[in-house]
Amino acid sequence: MLAACDSASQKMPAPQPVPVVSHTIQPGEFVERIEAIGTLHANESVTLSAKVTEKVARVHFQDGQTVARGQVLIEFTNDEEGAMLAEARATQREAEQQLERVQELSGKGYATKARLDEQSRAVDGARARARAMEARMSDRVLRAPFDGVLGFRQVSPGTLVSPGTAVATLDDIDPVKLDFSVPETFLGAIAAGQDVDARTAAYPGRAFKGVIETIDARVDPISRAISVRALIPNGDGALRPGMLVTVEVIQSRSTVLLLPEGALVPREKRQFVWVIGQGGTVTQREVTIGRRHPGVAELLGGLRQGETVVVEGVARMVPGGLVQSIGTHKLPEAESGGA
Repeated sequence: MLAACDSASQKMPAPQPVPVVSHTIQPGEFVERIEAIGTLHANESVTLSAKVTEKVARVHFQDGQTVARGQVLIEFTNDEEGAMLAEARATQREAEQQLERVQELSGKGYATKARLDEQSRAVDGARARARAMEARMSDRVLRAPFDGVLGFRQVSPGTLVSPGTAVATLDDIDPVKLDFSVPETFLGAIAAGQDVDARTAAYPGRAFKGVIETIDARVDPISRAISVRALIPNGDGALRPGMLVTVEVIQSRSTVLLLPEGALVPREKRQFVWVIGQGGTVTQREVTIGRRHPGVAELLGGLRQGETVVVEGVARMVPGGLVQSIGTHKLPEAESGGA
């Protein structure tokens, strides 16, 4: 009977390792962020309008066109002003020629100083009238005040406009301004020059990098929030004024040991992990953690760099049990500080 029992025990199969997903402790970048919602604005924005009551003679732009500062956009009719400018310039030339003759006569003693002064005043008056007519002529030409992108055209050739009539919008959108608010409790954590990441539903997965430019001088007494403005380069024109974006202010960056949250086994106020040792056996060990992001925690103590822990399969662990790693856990990049 004893021999039969010994034979049966020898035939019992060896325990099979438990399949798990593991992670090896390595240093990584831990980024602390402040999250907010913001709105984009043009760096410079203006509604172009007429200065005079005239008809539109020629339109020199298309909807959505990119223009340069000083580029002519619209010409208004200017027949009367053109004739008056030509007359003023002719009067100026005549006055200047007359002044030259008086100066010549004065040099020979044939003209009095009073006559010379009178002619000089005539030249000054003629020049002033010519400049005034040139200014009136310039009001008949609408130019771009800065580099930017035009909106929809609001007038056509032949349209009668008056001062204040909107012609088009012009926006400088490189860079764009990002305005957002944060609670006053974060006032000590933000400063000009800090990096920000902006994301919009229009471009999933793309982060637009920017820098805080200005922090408002006042805290809103009702919302207890303070307004912040950042600048975001927009060379490809992807961002448009008025877009709603989510904002992350990069508060700090530090290189620390990172631990997946899935590896943690909480017990009251303490945290434990299952450590895979030599031969695939596991032991439970207490760890100390610090700051946390969704999916990742800062490891302060209890583990060393290079040690391996169980991330998936912790519910099946027993002290001294055998495990087999069938995969490697990857930390979530965005939450742990990746771009």
